[in-house]
Amino acid sequence: MTNPYGDVELTPRDIRALAHPTRLAILARLQQHGPSTATALAPEVGATPSVTSWHLRHLAGHGLVRDAQVASDGRQRWWEAVGRGFRFTPSEDETGRDAAVLLSRVVFDQARDLPDRWAAEAEPLLEDDWRASAGLSNTRIVVTSEELAEVEAAIEQVLAPYVLRKSEPDVVPGARSVRMLRYVLPEAATDEGEPA
Repeated sequence: MTNPYGDVELTPRDIRALAHPTRLAILARLQQHGPSTATALAPEVGATPSVTSWHLRHLAGHGLVRDAQVASDGRQRWWEAVGRGFRFTPSEDETGRDAAVLLSRVVFDQARDLPDRWAAEAEPLLEDDWRASAGLSNTRIVVTSEELAEVEAAIEQVLAPYVLRKSEPDVVPGARSVRMLRYVLPEAATDEGEPA
């Protein structure tokens, strides 16, 4: 983990393993809500406890989840996410690119309804100060690939202290969890090399 957030850096093999909707949902639940068991996760991810357990072991084999050290009666195995997030870069070879495209599509599919759910369920309950800071921006910038990498690095440096902050409410009074969706979608070039 060498990035500012401490995210797990996925190898091409890890990317392919995570590009499964149930595995991605399991990992997301563990990252957001902390340690859990296969039995508790199962209804949240739409699988049986035995299927959920199988996926957890598969994720553990790729270093994405591990046994959690929690007080329990020992009858159930508790799991936790290794990092708060993950990241991946498509590799140069076709197999690596295909795996990255597959995982990207699964991530997009699972995030697709987040804004609608937030608008229906959370926004109506927000206090005025939180509502004033909420919302979305849709900004188009004109940059080179090197400049885009610099912009991304700068954003990560600004966000890193908040991403790494403990999530317990008593750590920072008045703080609450905020999801920031950031899509970086470069346009394809035309035959002339200009953006489409």
